[in-house]
Amino acid sequence: MSVTYAAEGRHAPARHSRLVVLAGPTAVGKGTVAAAVRTEHPEVWISVSATTRAPRPGEVDGVHYHFVSEEEFDRLVAEDQLLEWACVHGAARYGTPRGPVEQALAAGRPAMLEIDLQGARQVRESMPEALFVFLKPPSWDELVRRLVGRGTETEAERERRLATARGELAAESEFDVTIVNTEVHDAVEELVKLMKFGSES
Repeated sequence: MSVTYAAEGRHAPARHSRLVVLAGPTAVGKGTVAAAVRTEHPEVWISVSATTRAPRPGEVDGVHYHFVSEEEFDRLVAEDQLLEWACVHGAARYGTPRGPVEQALAAGRPAMLEIDLQGARQVRESMPEALFVFLKPPSWDELVRRLVGRGTETEAERERRLATARGELAAESEFDVTIVNTEVHDAVEELVKLMKFGSES
C-alpha cells in the first residue's frame, strides 16, 4: 500500500475537513473502494451520484446511482441542485446532488464523494477545504486488465475509456494525497484513516 502527499504548498490532510473527494482514472476501482467503505464503515456518509447512463447489471437506483433522464438532469443543472457535473467519456452525464452533501457536513459526519476528475476540479473551486484523494492503479497494464475484466463495455467503449484514463493519470499532481489501489481492503483502511484524521485535526 502506498500513500503519497502532494508537494508544493499543500498540507495533508486539510484541517477540520470532513469532506473527502475520491477520484482517479476509469477502471481504477473507485466504485469498488467506495462500496467497501459503505459496507465496512457505515459511519461514513457517501454521496450517490445522479447519471443519465443506463444501469449496469446488478446496479440499484438510489443505491449505486440515481438514474435520471436527460430532461431531469437538465432540470437539476438549471436549478443549481448539483455540486458538480460533467459529461464523462463523451457520453453520459454524471453529477453530485448538492443538498445531501450539505446536510451530511452540517450533521458533522465524515463524508465522501466518489467522482471523476472533471467533477473533482469543480468541487475544488467551491469547497477548497476538502481533502482530494487520487486513487491510482499499481500499473498501466493492471488498469487495462481491470477494464477488460469488467466485461461491461464494448471494444470501442474500452478504447475511449483508456484514452480518457491516460489524461486522468496525468492529473495526479492536482490532488492532495495519492493512494495506490493494489488491494481494496488496504485502500479502504488508508482512505478512512485520512478521513478521520482530517475530521479530527
